[in-house]
Amino acid sequence: MIKQRTVKATIDGQSVEVPYGTSILDAARQACIEIPVLCKHPDLPPTAACGLCIVKLKDNAKLPRACATPLEDGMDVVTHDHELREIRRSVIELILSNHPNECLSCGRNGSCELQTLAAEFGIRQDVIKRTVRDLPCDNSNGSIVLDFRKCIKCGRCVTVCQEVQNVWALSFLERGINTRMAPAGDISLAESPCIKCGQCAAHCPTGAIVERDDVSLVTAAIEDPAKFCTVQIAPSVRVAIGEEFGLPPGTNLTKKLYAFMRRIGFRAVFDTNFSADLTIVEEASEFVERFAHGKGELPLITSCCPAWTDFMEKKHYDFIDNFSSAKSPQQMLGVMAKTYFAETQKIDPATIFQVSIMPCTAKKYELERTDEMMASGFHDVDVVLTTRELARLIKQSGIDFLALPDEEADSILGDYSGAGTIFGVTGGVMEAALRTAYHYVTGENLEGEAINFEAVRGLDGVKEAAIKVAGTEVRIAVAHGLSHVEQVLNKVRAARESGAELPYHFIEVMACPGGCIGGGGQPYGVTNAVRQKRIEGLYADDRDCAVRFSHENPEIKRLYEDYLGKPLSERAHQLLHTNYKPRPLYKN
Repeated sequence: MIKQRTVKATIDGQSVEVPYGTSILDAARQACIEIPVLCKHPDLPPTAACGLCIVKLKDNAKLPRACATPLEDGMDVVTHDHELREIRRSVIELILSNHPNECLSCGRNGSCELQTLAAEFGIRQDVIKRTVRDLPCDNSNGSIVLDFRKCIKCGRCVTVCQEVQNVWALSFLERGINTRMAPAGDISLAESPCIKCGQCAAHCPTGAIVERDDVSLVTAAIEDPAKFCTVQIAPSVRVAIGEEFGLPPGTNLTKKLYAFMRRIGFRAVFDTNFSADLTIVEEASEFVERFAHGKGELPLITSCCPAWTDFMEKKHYDFIDNFSSAKSPQQMLGVMAKTYFAETQKIDPATIFQVSIMPCTAKKYELERTDEMMASGFHDVDVVLTTRELARLIKQSGIDFLALPDEEADSILGDYSGAGTIFGVTGGVMEAALRTAYHYVTGENLEGEAINFEAVRGLDGVKEAAIKVAGTEVRIAVAHGLSHVEQVLNKVRAARESGAELPYHFIEVMACPGGCIGGGGQPYGVTNAVRQKRIEGLYADDRDCAVRFSHENPEIKRLYEDYLGKPLSERAHQLLHTNYKPRPLYKN
């Protein structure tokens, strides 16, 4: 084993030893020293844009930026003294001089990093005359709202859009004091290649980019006696909502969420984990049809992520025939609520108002695919709230959320398996589908540790594996964060062009890093450490479930027996499946 090279230095009088290449900022954090930053996010490479993280070096007149400067042997670093504090205060005052004074009405009030730093540095009045450019908000794309006046030019949104997501919807325009963030080409966000994933909003430190707020639509519907309001809760929400109330990431609050939804007035409380099981049954059946019986293109590619489907239709539409036609769990539950549930409970489906609580801003966009998402004769789902919007709904409700007693979901669309809950994790869709596909091919269930497909777990951008099913090798790939998708798809393209054997039979793609647990609508402050804790929360839920296979969920069995017939039946196709088509990268 090659020993990793390290460097030794002194930071604020403390001796530190860190791996070679570690930035001064990260080295200081390892020594329990916090240097203020606005532009640097742990997910992203440094841009050194804000200048807050300047430090002093002994015998060096320069003030390097800690986020972008590697620690070197023998360095003697000072991170805090009177001069540095005053410089940082001045930097914040300069930023504030171009920032609107609208904290009370801003969507990031209480979670804004600029607001927090201004408070920490005791800035109570304008020192520099405030000059804010008159730039209109962009509300054009239905999921994400851009308020260009609040941009501090940190570059986080541009970096995550271009380098992590490979979408290139956002860029910097103009120069100098006139530099501004905007959709590339200075067009509207709706006209741009934006896929509504919300990673720009998740990484923005201020209120320049936020999700469209639909909380008022939900409260109005609940208060409308003519509406029968139902709600579903996505897997990832349950292990992230606690962060908004001071609990550690990964804390599972499923049953308190059920209780809250009833207390606030929802007349039926469902769980998207149930419809994740339903999606798996349909998708695994589709995979077996293609892989074992040659009925359809390989590799099969998952389609449950609406940001990914949008990206595919715009940039990778040569893979449309490879896409699973199974709807996402959100849409499957919506259509089941307005057909199966409505019929069994003798409720007029026209009165059902279906709300989805999702970790994802792109789920708002998914509702707009109206030609595909109205199999019941009505919109499958009426409104989507992100996890952040749910937190606001809880806080304004007057209900002591954490003190609520645990409750269960409503039966026929609420019970779920462990496979359904890991749907929210990168690799989880693949793992759940393989558990069921194995059963469909062999007639048996996996047992013991074989049920856990460790090869598809973790936060590596691309995970590849070959798995034996009844003696036959199944080659799989899992990609999350859309910059990683290209390398997977290009391997398939190369094999097709050369006539070589396909590198994969089954591919899972999630647009957001970490999968849905890192979705664009989740609580702010996400890092890989936070993602990992959320992931562990969902895997723990899987381990604790009495049933760990989607096809063994008793409510799924009953649904097929009483209503759908069998997987991929004519009725299942009518209600649970959709289609895709090429879309222009830029809209006119």
